[in-house]
Amino acid sequence: MPARPLAGLRVLEFAHTIMGPTAGLLLAELGADVIKVEPAPDGDRTRRLGGFASGFFAGFNRGKRSLAIDLKRPEGRQLLHRLVPHTDVVLENFAPGTMERLECGHEQLAALNGRLIYLALKGYLRGPYEHRPALDEVVQFQSGLAWTTGPPGRPLRAGASVIDITGAMFGVIAVQAALRERDETGKGQRISSSLFESAAFLMTTHMAGMAATGLDALPMPVRRAAWAIYDVFETGGGEQLFIGVTSDQQWTRFVSEFDLRHLADDARLATNASRLEEREWLIPEIGRVIGRYSREEVERRCTRCEISWAPVARPGDLFDDPHLLATGGLVDVLVPHLARDGASVVGLPALPVEFGPGRERPRPCGQPPGIGEHTAAILAECGISDAEIAGLAKQGVIALDTA
Repeated sequence: MPARPLAGLRVLEFAHTIMGPTAGLLLAELGADVIKVEPAPDGDRTRRLGGFASGFFAGFNRGKRSLAIDLKRPEGRQLLHRLVPHTDVVLENFAPGTMERLECGHEQLAALNGRLIYLALKGYLRGPYEHRPALDEVVQFQSGLAWTTGPPGRPLRAGASVIDITGAMFGVIAVQAALRERDETGKGQRISSSLFESAAFLMTTHMAGMAATGLDALPMPVRRAAWAIYDVFETGGGEQLFIGVTSDQQWTRFVSEFDLRHLADDARLATNASRLEEREWLIPEIGRVIGRYSREEVERRCTRCEISWAPVARPGDLFDDPHLLATGGLVDVLVPHLARDGASVVGLPALPVEFGPGRERPRPCGQPPGIGEHTAAILAECGISDAEIAGLAKQGVIALDTA
């Protein structure tokens, strides 16, 4: 049975795009009942995004229940307030002030439930920037992450929404800490996580390295390497592999496995520190040797000598990755088609944690919900009668069963 350590917790998620939905996804797959609060009648606008963003909704909203409610109407806000006493956690990633205008800010909801944990996922934490709008890509540039990722003079965002997802993770860590504190005090609290501060945290290695060496940080393509052999090499068939040799013991095994006796006996290459000084000629020399072998042969030799290596994969390669397929690392998710009717079940990455002696991976408890698919059930669980639910639906305050 998949681990569900947060079973019994109820979460109201007011979120769109990636950061907030990721936090909700993490809580859902750890066992919480995550209720996605969507605008009635049209639902989360993320459902209708195109291009690169067309998979956002399906990718980050599996295993949740959908409550479609019009919070711009006083009847909708009053209805939402009736759910708050039955809720453990509220999470939101709307622009500053939005939740307050909807009468769903922390102070407004905490007055209804003193045990409520309220997670605000924002662009910035408290300070001069806190009212500025922000996006993942914006703070990648603002924090220096884009500058370090691209080649000199060409800052480049990371190839995934790393800050949205990292900010969500820090938010969930804060939720778990606040729940633990609530166990002791009986009181909830407002907590927050942000994009900019999460991106700044990722710059710790660069900042600490600057302090330790007295040197400026450099973009990754021209960085001062920590290990001499830590690069992409081309094999005989024109395919690429990344190879990392990160200790002197690994170096000894590597040169033996690849028959590099002339390098093994070279005093200039005795230690990683000395090898770093010889990279200008050493990397091309190793590249020449790697180029003699097929990709499969290089992989076999790297495996035998127990060094780190990896193919230069593309995202689509993960659908067929043998490790993920063998270990339940992909879960079946229904993804609507962008350019045609219908949807396909595809394998998307499972939550990357294991629990217990059986090393169980958390699993989704359902597919991404339809707009308002669970509205009636959620309201009934909170003591709202069938007649009142029908009346609210007739008035357009809520949307029902549009899966």
